[in-house]
Amino acid sequence: MHIPDGYLGPATCGFFYALMLPIWTAAAKIVKKTLKAKQVPLLAIGAAFSFVIMMFNVPIPGGSTGHAVGGVLVAILLGPWAACIAITVALVVQALLFGDGGITAIGANCFNMAFVLPLTGYYLYKVLSYNAPLDSNRRVWAAGVAGYIGINVAAFLAGVEFGLQPLLHHTADGQALYSPYGLHIAVPAMAGEHLLIFGWIEAIVTALVIKFLQRQAPELLKEGRG
Repeated sequence: MHIPDGYLGPATCGFFYALMLPIWTAAAKIVKKTLKAKQVPLLAIGAAFSFVIMMFNVPIPGGSTGHAVGGVLVAILLGPWAACIAITVALVVQALLFGDGGITAIGANCFNMAFVLPLTGYYLYKVLSYNAPLDSNRRVWAAGVAGYIGINVAAFLAGVEFGLQPLLHHTADGQALYSPYGLHIAVPAMAGEHLLIFGWIEAIVTALVIKFLQRQAPELLKEGRG
């Protein structure tokens, strides 16, 4: 769901940069206080994992792409604020080095995928897995549901951001200056693909990794509880 350059107006891009600056600042402070020294390598691995999984992009009509993110998985293991940092790093590297997502749209992309997605998924996972033992199957399906919901909320927001552009930025005769697709096209395009395809990929990947860690490294799940 990377938003490229030229699809969001300058005011929209500026708004999301301004919105993300205090979020990044807060995330950095929280991670500095709460992340254990032995978890720092996991933060780098989480960023790398998110980077790789997001590189498998499938174009979506309207100018964006569909893909898994891995944000909820990173949030479950390290906390949502660490996930915010990890996914932000992945998104910035993708934009600067690979042109995957626009530089002007980094704020919007980070809001959707590095902030809303991991926080939504993390707290949903906490609710669904409340008091469940570390080796419980409830944690596995809770992780899958959280991954599915988290990425779909982010995709919906991306669709709304696209769809608002013709209303916010247009010529005197009504011609769109940036994204030409209104809400009635952008939201179904973004939400539909993720509800039907990419959300399930996110859910399956998240659930399978949690299941694997239950057997091989349950201490990571214990450290991720908070």
